[in-house]
Amino acid sequence: MTGVIRSMIETYYAGTYWPGRVETLESYAQRAAHFFRSLAAADETFTRWLEKADSRSAALKLGFTPDAETLLGLFKKKMYRRDEAGIAFSAWNGAPDGSSSGVRLACGSASPLLGDLCTLSLPTEGASRERVLSAAMLTQVLRAMALAWEPAWGIATSQVHRDEVLKRSKAGTFVGWVMYFAHSRGTLPPLPDPVRMEPVGDKGTLVILTPERFTASNPKHVELAAHVQDLLEQAGLLGPLSPLAAPV
Repeated sequence: MTGVIRSMIETYYAGTYWPGRVETLESYAQRAAHFFRSLAAADETFTRWLEKADSRSAALKLGFTPDAETLLGLFKKKMYRRDEAGIAFSAWNGAPDGSSSGVRLACGSASPLLGDLCTLSLPTEGASRERVLSAAMLTQVLRAMALAWEPAWGIATSQVHRDEVLKRSKAGTFVGWVMYFAHSRGTLPPLPDPVRMEPVGDKGTLVILTPERFTASNPKHVELAAHVQDLLEQAGLLGPLSPLAAPV
């Protein structure tokens, strides 16, 4: 496992998750507009957005301005309806392969099998990757997600590390580079250096595991994550978001 991790480019993502919460399409559009606006303020790679299509050339013709009015129009399309109450929408930033980012939204299901989510895939190469993959930037991204969507839990971390820990855990029950815990999840315990915490208004708390880039190939990072996971489990912070939902 270690040799494989060290020989590959580690990919990263950010995601926030919450039990199904049915709202109006107008509410989803306003939340999404808030989120896209906050992303654009964070970095230039998040300023351009397009709908997805069957081919790259087709998708490049589907640019949109992510304001509430435009998003509401998109969410009303049959292709983006999750069910009678919800939406399932994806967009990407049109950047070349390796430098691209994508957003996935799934909101409004009343089913206990389908939680709501907002995820962001992050660049795997290029200058945008170097800018985005920092503790400061991912803290900003996760803060934007938390303020827009009011999730129960969120994480921005290595997909390699996530895939390894998800062999033993469910969504909402593992530790990564930057995390978000709504106040409803419980009270965070004291955590060891270099871990730090930042409040997100009156909604929750961000936990930043390490100021340097967290990697699954660094034994110290993996050990720190495991130690913090033990502390958070003991404090009751890492229960599944839904007992029926599958890991995401």
